[in-house]
Amino acid sequence: MPIFRLFRITLEALRFVWDGALGRLGLSRSVPRAPERLRLSLERLGTTFIKLGQAMSMRRDVLPDAYIVALQALQDHVVPFPTKDAIEEIERGLGRPVGELFAEFDATPLAAASIAQVHTARLHDGRDVIIKVRRAGIKQQIDRDMRALTWLTRIALMLSPRLRHYQPLRIVDEIWSNLSKEIDFRREAQNIKRFAVAFAEWPTLLVPDVVDDLVCETAIVQERSGGLRIDDPAVKSIGPRLAQNFVDAYLHQIFVLGVFHGDPHPGNLFITQDKRICFHDFGLVGFLDRAARRKLAAFTIAFIRQDADWLLDAAIDLGVLGGDMNRDEFRRGLAEIIADYAALPLKDWSLAEAFLRVTRLGRAQNIFVPLDLLILMRAMFLAEHTVRILDPDFQLLENLQSKGPEALKGAMEQSDWTGALDRLKLDAITAAHDLPTVIRSWTRQLVQEGDGLGLSLHVRELRGLNEHIDRGSNRLALGLVTLGLYIAGSLLMQHSVGPRIFGDMPALAAFAYVLALWFTFRLVRGIARSGKL
Repeated sequence: MPIFRLFRITLEALRFVWDGALGRLGLSRSVPRAPERLRLSLERLGTTFIKLGQAMSMRRDVLPDAYIVALQALQDHVVPFPTKDAIEEIERGLGRPVGELFAEFDATPLAAASIAQVHTARLHDGRDVIIKVRRAGIKQQIDRDMRALTWLTRIALMLSPRLRHYQPLRIVDEIWSNLSKEIDFRREAQNIKRFAVAFAEWPTLLVPDVVDDLVCETAIVQERSGGLRIDDPAVKSIGPRLAQNFVDAYLHQIFVLGVFHGDPHPGNLFITQDKRICFHDFGLVGFLDRAARRKLAAFTIAFIRQDADWLLDAAIDLGVLGGDMNRDEFRRGLAEIIADYAALPLKDWSLAEAFLRVTRLGRAQNIFVPLDLLILMRAMFLAEHTVRILDPDFQLLENLQSKGPEALKGAMEQSDWTGALDRLKLDAITAAHDLPTVIRSWTRQLVQEGDGLGLSLHVRELRGLNEHIDRGSNRLALGLVTLGLYIAGSLLMQHSVGPRIFGDMPALAAFAYVLALWFTFRLVRGIARSGKL
């Protein structure tokens, strides 16, 4: 890890703290507020930290709204990199010269971002395509920066053990893992193909497919399409119909497919000439298995029916609420949320906002909401915003009440019950097969020991007790050894025993002190990590 980069990140962090101190003391009136300072710091640190900020902007459950707004404003548009580098990446990844791959290739980028840029081209069969090509060296840059961030996070935890409650290392690891997936265009190609197949027969939707055999880790070739942005005035006349088509598509994605587009902002949606909604950019996609879909369906129905008890159980099952909780306190909080919405017109109800408010009830207990639920929360906010653009008077709640039950059937598919019954049948057969062996074992134990059957008791609260006792014993032993080394070093120093170094210092005494200091450091670090003396 380059020391210069670690120093640069540390310097930017100190600058953020220093500017904040100046602002609080009133020594500078030009210092922006903390959310804006954070955004500027991340932009100055470059690609990795821009993506880090964008990932943190999904943590509505933890961060205040002001930080969410600031992080969502991070600028991801940068100066395009040289076309020569783009061509080299394309040829290296796809294994053929650009002249063989394409009949025409536009050297001027159509768009550029921090991770990749887009060129247009035409295949030899006449199809117009776009090529998304990754910046050279971006993977190494991300790995370097995330290693530096991990080091700084560890140092911060040593200085302030209270931060452990927020699991910063786990969050950093998750963001690092997701960034590595995002820059692998083979995963995005799989997502595009999945959506293209799922909506191939839908007359209201278009997903431009990838070109087979023209996909690699660093480049992806996709059929080109476009049209009007959803906020274009020319779309207004058909806005209500498009809003309904959009909601139908998302209900199908979430409750039937179990995979959904996680970034439906206006820049990723176009209206084609034949009045279809066209989806672009499948770098951010969320996944919900059948169990998660059923739980989300229960949450949605409980919210619509304004049932606080059911909503609490659904939120716990979904993983939105967790940890040690006072059910009565959470139930009162949910009842308050429901009462607030009951006082609003139906057109102003927001499932996304309700989902966020429920999540924030558990902010102190459940810091680590599952990633796919964070992506779902982001998608819900953006989707509701998109619906309001297309049709400001769209009755979202009424639509969920009327169209929801049909879509929710996907979360209770017959194949799911069939699979569950097959598994139950297999488990029953296995248990019946093993039963004679278990009975023989019990009988043998009764005959040989004559004292009845032995039962083992497992107490969850004592699950780590042995480990804690061992750790405490080890620390005590290490502390005694360290104390003995300090005493031995002092005696050797006093009596000048053994050879000498640095003039008159006994070498054995110096060795004893160095070893004792190292053990002391280990003890302090271990206590700091546990957060307990």
